[in-house]
Amino acid sequence: MTPRQGTAPQQTRPHAAARPARWAADAVAMMREGARVRLDYSAQSLWRVDRVIEEIRREGPPYDAVRETLRGLGAYAGEVIVRQAGAEWWASGGDHWVRTPDGRLWDPIEEARRCYGGHGSLRLLCRDALG
Repeated sequence: MTPRQGTAPQQTRPHAAARPARWAADAVAMMREGARVRLDYSAQSLWRVDRVIEEIRREGPPYDAVRETLRGLGAYAGEVIVRQAGAEWWASGGDHWVRTPDGRLWDPIEEARRCYGGHGSLRLLCRDALG
């Protein structure tokens, strides 16, 4: 079947997911080696991720010093949603979201930034996305 003329092609999961999946894998490795925390892509593991972000926030490093870490932890939360809910990554203009089967879009990378600011929770975002 060929696409109809005038319709925009959708990005496939491999393309849209490549970067956030890599960021998530890097975060898993960083947490295992640096913080001795094992992450298994379960919804329960996001309790630990929220606590790690809170600990980082309490230490008070400037945002620029933790930007990549937060991006990785947000991507990890997104991968949890993708794996648990059968969701998929969507990308546009350098931003990445997770789209759940019900059509809702979630921004776990932004939620990680909100956590760092003391106003978010990756665990609760995942619970809502899976609910």
